[in-house]
Amino acid sequence: MPKTLKEMRIEASELAEEARPEEIDFLLAERLGMTPSEYQLKQDRELTDDEVKQVRKDVKKLAKGVSPQYILGYAWFLGYRLKVARGVLIPRFETEELVEWALEYLKSGSTVLDLGTGSGNITVALAKEAASKGISDLHLYASDVKDAPLRISEENFLDYQLNVTTRKANVLLGLGKFDLIISNPPYIKPGEKNLMDQNVLANEPEEALFGGEDGLAFYRKFAKEVRDHLNPGGRFFMEFGFSEEDELKALFAEELPDFKMEFRRDMAGKPRMLFGEWQK
Repeated sequence: MPKTLKEMRIEASELAEEARPEEIDFLLAERLGMTPSEYQLKQDRELTDDEVKQVRKDVKKLAKGVSPQYILGYAWFLGYRLKVARGVLIPRFETEELVEWALEYLKSGSTVLDLGTGSGNITVALAKEAASKGISDLHLYASDVKDAPLRISEENFLDYQLNVTTRKANVLLGLGKFDLIISNPPYIKPGEKNLMDQNVLANEPEEALFGGEDGLAFYRKFAKEVRDHLNPGGRFFMEFGFSEEDELKALFAEELPDFKMEFRRDMAGKPRMLFGEWQK
């Protein structure tokens, strides 16, 4: 007898009882090619035998703690579908706000670096959104400390027909000069592990998550190196952890006194993003 979506949803929650309901819903909706509204409105839809087999296969992986995006092989970011795989950070919705902020300052002909690119989500969204606003002739660069994310990012750049130069680099070492640098760097403190989703800890690369004992290792290196990698009047945009605003204000005031700095909260009201502009 055919299974309805509602029945499959219940079965999935029983098979993967540790998974959050929203993870199950996301996985089922994506695998069945349904929008969130269709998913909610069509709970009586009957699934084919092949669909039931696929969903059960997916849910078994979910029950083992594999993130839904890794099961599907892709994630969504600012409306763009991007390939992801183990060893590559899953794009975060909060980072969409960082991209939108940077877009306010982006100009045609700019040289842009996505520092710690991961899946390449920031570069893809920034480039495509810029094009839709008539911002053109961007010179795009993306770097990462590991080979795996660079390979995935290159696939995503190819999918979106973007000409991006990729480089393997630790922070800014060995890179050129840019008009704009944007980054979602590692900033989590090891002591915050107990606050994190277990799926994240089990699946996602530690080097993309943890920023040393106090979460600020990346920012210290960046602050010492950035003048050598920005053109005069250049800007940078970065994410940071919700508890790090005061420490970062002090760090950048000491290391970059000739930079105009601004800090912003995200839509949830948490300190999340910073902007620096070289007054040269």
